[in-house]
Amino acid sequence: MGPVIDELKIFTGNANRQLAADVCAYLNIPLGQAEVFKFANDNTFVRILENVRQRDVFIIQPTSYPVNDNLMELLIMIDACKRASAGRITAVVPYYGYGRTDKKDQPRVPITARLVADLLTAAGADRLVTVDLHAGQIQGFFNIPVDELTALPILVNHFKAKEIDDLVVVAVDIGISKRARDVAQRLNAPLAIIEKRRLGNSDRSESLNVIGDVQGKVALTFDDEIDTGGTVVSAAKVLLERGVTQVYCCATHPVLSGSAIQRIADSDFEEVVVTDTIHLPLERRNGKFKVLSVAPLLGEAIHRIHRGQSVGELFS
Repeated sequence: MGPVIDELKIFTGNANRQLAADVCAYLNIPLGQAEVFKFANDNTFVRILENVRQRDVFIIQPTSYPVNDNLMELLIMIDACKRASAGRITAVVPYYGYGRTDKKDQPRVPITARLVADLLTAAGADRLVTVDLHAGQIQGFFNIPVDELTALPILVNHFKAKEIDDLVVVAVDIGISKRARDVAQRLNAPLAIIEKRRLGNSDRSESLNVIGDVQGKVALTFDDEIDTGGTVVSAAKVLLERGVTQVYCCATHPVLSGSAIQRIADSDFEEVVVTDTIHLPLERRNGKFKVLSVAPLLGEAIHRIHRGQSVGELFS
């Protein structure tokens, strides 16, 4: 890759060390050495253990559960690198926590996705790399360059290889239908949409209605993340009631909060396909989960950013 790569440094906090290691393996460079831990008083401490002066630094840290701990680690790591005179600092946040709080949809609520953008910039990040934001407009919350990568080609290729006849792609709510249409086009399949009604601020949501023809087909439900699993599991039930023969599920981010793992284990899905933007330990994966890696995608994007090449061409 040439001599410039020597100047590239990748560090990580505790959110997804395996992903950072896999990205470094893809780039054939060692993972940067850093101490990131908590003192007994619950304060997060960071020490970068190698020279980063004028280096091109990338910090890989999804802000997944525990969200606030992982976010603070990221902010403090950025600050540590900035104060160590790093040449450029890129926050690589495969999963952007607080992404759902992207607008005021009721009185007197925050726009936390914007606040997090301000915090990352204030800490000293020069650029953000992320994967499949919950809402595209979050890019506009930043005054620094944002590269939003997508895992869609990775997910699509997995299902292309299965060569499923009579496939229908199902958006699990109207908000995700634009991206689901993209998946459907790539798979040469029709699109159906589940119209759902959310009940207040609780995590429960009530599925209602299937828009589109699904009778006798194999359904692939699609969403950007699986949180409590309630939405996708109830979607699978509704689809089977409407005459679907089999149901698969795919989503970029396995948030899997609360009893989501058990809910999916008990569900009617043949397979639930997610990526490793959020670490899913082996002991939490029941037989239904298939995890695909975004490490080559992130590695290639980091390489291109470092060399001043186009990231957009990755997807053209």
